[in-house]
Amino acid sequence: MPTLLIVDDAPENLSVLSGLLSPLHRVRAVNSGQRALQAAASEPRPDLILLDVDMPVMDGYQVLRHLRANPATADIPVIFVTAAVESGDEERGLALGAADYITKPIRPSVVLARVKAQLELKAARDLVRDHNRSLQREIDRRMAENLQIQDVSIRALGRLAEIRDPETGNHLRRTQGYVRSLAVELRTHPRFSAFLTAHNIEILVKSAPLHDIGKVGIPDHILLKPGRLTADEWVIMKTHSRLGYLAIEQAEQDAEQLIDFLSMAKEIAHYHHEKWDGSGYPEGLAGDTIPISARLMALADVFDALLAQRVYKAGLPVDEALRIIREGRGSHFDPDVVDAFLARQDEFLAIAARHADGEAAATR
Repeated sequence: MPTLLIVDDAPENLSVLSGLLSPLHRVRAVNSGQRALQAAASEPRPDLILLDVDMPVMDGYQVLRHLRANPATADIPVIFVTAAVESGDEERGLALGAADYITKPIRPSVVLARVKAQLELKAARDLVRDHNRSLQREIDRRMAENLQIQDVSIRALGRLAEIRDPETGNHLRRTQGYVRSLAVELRTHPRFSAFLTAHNIEILVKSAPLHDIGKVGIPDHILLKPGRLTADEWVIMKTHSRLGYLAIEQAEQDAEQLIDFLSMAKEIAHYHHEKWDGSGYPEGLAGDTIPISARLMALADVFDALLAQRVYKAGLPVDEALRIIREGRGSHFDPDVVDAFLARQDEFLAIAARHADGEAAATR
């Protein structure tokens, strides 16, 4: 049974409307604007309000403004009931958001018809609203499911490189954490803020595990060699950045629409071995020509390699690793990225400890 709230400062008017409407509806009646606001915001919430205009202290127009300003009552339809018939009164009420306008003395058939129409309209609106909410919940559920599948797929692809090169251990988790830390530190920096939006940071972090996916194309006798590579072998090893780029680009072309994380993953895979001074590979890019995503990954990747132990080298002490990163400022790394690292070095060390390997681990 719908709930109606009747508001009128005259007891006789409340009595007439209550008697007319109570056989078909649950009726609540109050005699002031202030009480009307309290009643409208309490349970049971009214489905419709019949509101007198001419009341002392707070008239109907003021009550309506307050109702519309409160999210809890903003959607309740209001019918003005008034003896005022001056030119413009009805227009004023409708402009403020009233659903209808009934003049006194009331005619029972008119009141019942107007009330019925407004309740039917509200029921229809509520049905559409509830349906839309249900659809949105289903969309949100499916989006969350798709994102989870996407994240698992990305990590599975990233693990391909680890399967080929088992010494990398928790490298993916650590570098992903390092990249997020750098991005958060730099998100308000004038040189980075336009790129490091909340959306792009999430895409960047999601893409990071694919930075070494190209290693799946490196022959075993080079990738798994238990020692340092020769000059010729190193030339082949360096092709992993190009191989990763080509693999992700092919996946991007196969997609029916642009996928943000593939575009950024392609950048990271291709350019994360470039150096700020132009001495890196594969293209010898320098300075700001290196994509921001790759500049962040470059530092994350190198820091992880410095601390990690491999069969051909011991992991460096923390102080030594920090010194090398500092000395790479302006040569290997973007100076501002190094500054961000130094500001977050405690967080980096915490990430390294949290995802430490049981055995030797690092990346070439």
